[in-house]
Amino acid sequence: MADDRERIPNDLRNLRACLVCSLIKSAGMFEEDGCDNCEEFLPMKGNSELVYECTSSNFEGMIALMHPEESWVAKWQRIAHHVKGMYAISVTGTLPRRIQRELAQNGRPIRSRDVSLKT
Repeated sequence: MADDRERIPNDLRNLRACLVCSLIKSAGMFEEDGCDNCEEFLPMKGNSELVYECTSSNFEGMIALMHPEESWVAKWQRIAHHVKGMYAISVTGTLPRRIQRELAQNGRPIRSRDVSLKT
């Protein structure tokens, strides 16, 4: 597993949030390492096209998650079982339908991270 410092982007430009788990990283970090939470079922590592389809540069708010299992914010955001890192509160965008179907067929239905869609 990478050192925590290696998972932190060096600047705030070009950040993207995963549409599945809302983890925030640079596009280059997603392409180099994949998503620390979703790589098992959404292999972004080495696939820039999938990185841009499955992440969004349009997100709101940031949560610094240090102790996922102990955090009430992590429970509220439904990220209590995710890795330490920076997470978006809301991510605008949707996964392509083909990816949604594939994930649902494999028992991983996706819950939108876009709070603007909720009424």
